Amino acid sequence: MQKYWGVILALTVLASCKEEKPIVDEVVQIEVEKPVIKHFGFNLDEFKVVNDTIRYGDSFGELMLKNNVDYQKIAAVSENFRDTFDVRKIRAGKPYLILKSKDTLESAQVFIYQNDKVNYTVVDLRDSALVYKSKKRVKNVEREVGGSIESSLSYTLDSLGVDYMVTINLSEIYAWTIDFFRLEKGDKFKIIYDERYINDTIYAGSGAIKAAYFEHKGKPIYAFPYVTDSLKNILDYYDQDANNLRSTFLRAPIKFGYRLSSRYNLRRRIAYYGNRVRPHRGTDYAAPVGTPIIATADGTVTESTRRGGNGRYVKIRHNGTYSTQYLHMRKQKVKRGEFVRQGDVIGWVGMTGNTSGPHVCYRFWKNGRQVDPLREKLPAADPIADSLRAAYLEHIEPLKFQLDCIELKRPSPIENEKDLLTLNQYDDTAQNQSDFN
Repeated sequence: MQKYWGVILALTVLASCKEEKPIVDEVVQIEVEKPVIKHFGFNLDEFKVVNDTIRYGDSFGELMLKNNVDYQKIAAVSENFRDTFDVRKIRAGKPYLILKSKDTLESAQVFIYQNDKVNYTVVDLRDSALVYKSKKRVKNVEREVGGSIESSLSYTLDSLGVDYMVTINLSEIYAWTIDFFRLEKGDKFKIIYDERYINDTIYAGSGAIKAAYFEHKGKPIYAFPYVTDSLKNILDYYDQDANNLRSTFLRAPIKFGYRLSSRYNLRRRIAYYGNRVRPHRGTDYAAPVGTPIIATADGTVTESTRRGGNGRYVKIRHNGTYSTQYLHMRKQKVKRGEFVRQGDVIGWVGMTGNTSGPHVCYRFWKNGRQVDPLREKLPAADPIADSLRAAYLEHIEPLKFQLDCIELKRPSPIENEKDLLTLNQYDDTAQNQSDFN
């Protein structure tokens, strides 16, 4: 009997195996919603997008009329939002977007004018006209850079891939303490600053310098920004000993980037005049015609005129001790009696008067006598107050440690030294040989 039960069990198992259906993987389709990506705060998929650039002759009104915006809305934008968006001042070369409706009329719904890489202006025309300013989200990325001067500061920083504005900012921080026209090979620098990026990839310029180090002729000078008056938000750069790096006078009447072509020299001989001694009581800075000339210190304009070999010039009285004069201008910007601040533009480089090339002759008076400004020990600004000194030294300690750890890099070799304008090079014999007044 047991034999028969075994046969029955075997047949049952076999039958069940035959009836078993094959396993089929089911494919389930799940609809994934497309993420909404917004640009300038708008979903561009909802519009027909025109991406273009302002051309010479374009006007806001004409652009809107071409895109089916009525006169009433154009007038409302032009008249009611002039403080936010002056339609008369749109500039050729600026990019813009027009977001148009997707119907048959394709009328402009939104106009977006890009003021720069970060800032933009939105003109919303969908209901009653609305205009507002906004900016793209910017990410700051801290960067450290250090190098050794081989020829000029600008060339060295450029070879290290540093934005030229960082060069300008660094030169302005040390403008009172270092003569950038006479740097020496082997001078060293280290900088900590921010680079700004849009969407993590689009470079949008450099930020302020957070800390710096410059070693000139073997003398190290640190620079740290610090606000000493929180109410007025006055920020200055101070060194490692809490001394203000700012002086009452700038070293040069033009900004960084141009050549010292002739120095103060009372025994200068000029071949053009038979090798006779012709004293040169000025310091000449060669620069292209039209380069802005700036006041080296606060003061009152005592002369703004044109006279003889001096050409067009401006003279400024700073106090009872010091006065300065700026010769050979193409044009003056200030008038007699005006008060000017350090760094204000007072005129532009030209070739008026006795000169064979474009430059500004900078003259410096101390107690009524012309002296060499590059040899003068210029008065410095006040150091940090004793009450703030301890807090300042504590603040700069980690920054100083960070600077000290930055590795110095050598710039790439110069391909053609003749094409390189170095700041520490000057020619005492050529360009302005007739300027002796």
